[in-house]
Amino acid sequence: MSQRDRSFRVEAIVLKHTEFGEADRILSLYTRERGKLRAMVKGARKVRSRKAGHVEPFTLVTLQLAKGRNWYIVTQAEAKNTHQALREDLESIGYAAYIAELLDKFTYDEGHEHNAIYPLLVKTFDRLNRDIDPQITVRYYEIQMLDLLGFRPELQTCVVSDDEIIAQDQFFSVSLGGVVSPEHGKNLPGTTPISVQALKYLRFFQRSRFQDALIANISPEIHRELEVLMQHYVTYQLERGLNSPAFLRRVRHQKENAKNSPD
Repeated sequence: MSQRDRSFRVEAIVLKHTEFGEADRILSLYTRERGKLRAMVKGARKVRSRKAGHVEPFTLVTLQLAKGRNWYIVTQAEAKNTHQALREDLESIGYAAYIAELLDKFTYDEGHEHNAIYPLLVKTFDRLNRDIDPQITVRYYEIQMLDLLGFRPELQTCVVSDDEIIAQDQFFSVSLGGVVSPEHGKNLPGTTPISVQALKYLRFFQRSRFQDALIANISPEIHRELEVLMQHYVTYQLERGLNSPAFLRRVRHQKENAKNSPD
């Protein structure tokens, strides 16, 4: 085994951690150098642990890793950005959890690097931390991540007829992977209506830089339509549901109740 494999340094975003044994934690990391890795932080749950504060979920961190029997072992950890601002709001935490969970479910462990994914992930957390339109931030991340990982939905032509889509309300088929024209979609099982406005924004996010995407003036109704549609598509592709959307819904419900309750 080479020295590179025995011990090496990575920059990573901590996607999540799970408890292991009496005092340890297992981290799920997405690294700049090697894609997704899992690593153990020994003694992370002890009060005096020096590493624990550096490896919380959503943290941008530099790690020294050593090869262990089952996992890599974190021997050094230095947080570069804890993204503290997003941790001060439950809805922002929900968005961050969704971003991390989405990538965790769509990617495999080491050996399946996607070089463009890491900068997208880092920039997305930075945008959330700076409170840059979180809904556009998340929708842009979804559509770009799916594209980079080979799950790009077809939004330009009908997936049944291959005809070019015109500017009108359409249908969307998660099983066929894209838009279906009204002619072919109205009687096709499993299709979902998609408004011309929602389709326009998804197309815009596919082809645009983030700074250009920020000019989109999306109504709350279209935001809800896009969120439901994308979660439906993601769930189908993964063949499982995610945990973070339910958390987000609860947080929003609590916010709405608090807003409408009498003083």
